[in-house]
Amino acid sequence: MLAVVAGSLAVWSGAAPGAKPPRLATYRNSFVTFQYPAAWSPSVWDAPRQVLHFHPIVYLSTQPTHNPCRTLPAAGGGTSITCGWPIDRLAPGGVVIRWEYQGSPSALLGDFPGLSTRVGGRNAKLLTRRPGDCRDLGADETISVAIARPMPSNWTAVDACLRGPNLAAHERQLRALLASTRFLAP
Repeated sequence: MLAVVAGSLAVWSGAAPGAKPPRLATYRNSFVTFQYPAAWSPSVWDAPRQVLHFHPIVYLSTQPTHNPCRTLPAAGGGTSITCGWPIDRLAPGGVVIRWEYQGSPSALLGDFPGLSTRVGGRNAKLLTRRPGDCRDLGADETISVAIARPMPSNWTAVDACLRGPNLAAHERQLRALLASTRFLAP
């Protein structure tokens, strides 16, 4: 355990000589716990029941957030609810991360793109794209992680949108967050 903490602190500190690691905070719910830079703020929203395939756990961001779900007028009358990110545009040096439950019939982790890794003792795939799916938020980089769950065809998705400057530091912070992750339930 001590080696894990020491390794995590080395990752947080970055490559700059004399750099102090950021102050850390801990996120914990009944499913997962991890450490993240205290300058990032967690936000939790419950998705409306009418929204299918949207099961967020927590968002982390370096900037103020809003409810990720919006009610919009629907064609032909009525309304529809659409959910996405809790910010509209990343500020320079900004980070927004979404943790969510995912599932799809016959989904296999081995079919996901990316490099094989482990997160919280579970098999995972990590994919980095520039700019990737986060381009609409003004991000320079998207890091997507699919983490296996012990239930068939289910996984935990972690999607991070990063905007420069300091992409390398944000990447290290995300990797340290993933290294600190512990799952408390399936």
